[in-house]
Amino acid sequence: MMGYFEAARALESAGRDFVTVTLISGRGHIPQDPGAKMLVTSDGLHFGTVGGGKVEARALLHARALLEERKPHPETHVWNLQKDIGMTCGGEVTYLFEPHLQHAWRVRIFGAGHVAQSLVRVLRDLPVSLTCVDARSEWIDKLPRDHGNLEIFHAPVPGEWVVANEIGQDDFFVVITQGHATDVPVLEALFRKHPRPRYIGVIGSETKGIKIRSELRERGIAEESIGCLRIPIGLDIGTNHPGEIAISIAAELLQVRDRKE
Repeated sequence: MMGYFEAARALESAGRDFVTVTLISGRGHIPQDPGAKMLVTSDGLHFGTVGGGKVEARALLHARALLEERKPHPETHVWNLQKDIGMTCGGEVTYLFEPHLQHAWRVRIFGAGHVAQSLVRVLRDLPVSLTCVDARSEWIDKLPRDHGNLEIFHAPVPGEWVVANEIGQDDFFVVITQGHATDVPVLEALFRKHPRPRYIGVIGSETKGIKIRSELRERGIAEESIGCLRIPIGLDIGTNHPGEIAISIAAELLQVRDRKE
């Protein structure tokens, strides 16, 4: 088994996404012993075997689908070798699929002020890919530079940065710029790129939320998109101290991330 662990560590060190597939149990005539493992990357089989032939081909196909869909949670699947796989054997296998995704969770923070400074520091030690974008170099310069999972962008017009860069439908967007006048262009650009993002929120009061939603409607953003917007953001905990606000936002991000669809 040391070969498996060494191969898995090598993939992690190289920053590669992979799925560990383990044969955890079987009944009847099965093509491998329980405990057999294989590692699957986007290129296909990387290491090991869980049975070969048609059943392994099915497991490879499913593992690659998990990588493509970036599903982070483990899954178990029970397959009848005759009915589900089309083999002549009369057995049944149970496989465990464990995705190992490198920074599968992406949080994009627009604004680098007091709350953003604290939020970056709360999140940076978690398995998350962070991006922070701001027009103000004096605030950008205050962000920590010692973590490889944090990308920092000085963008004179953050809304234009959204248009010019790749962002995903499943990214989490936290908009905490100088105020609603600078929040709205960023929100408009985000909604035009992804009408229904997984998480999109703005710091502020309910009154600010009413004004922002009204301005987005005036800019032609669909009501379905506006309905996704969270204002205020964060769980209803703590005080107005920037550090406590950051913790409440981080807690809500985790809550949404781990919610089962």
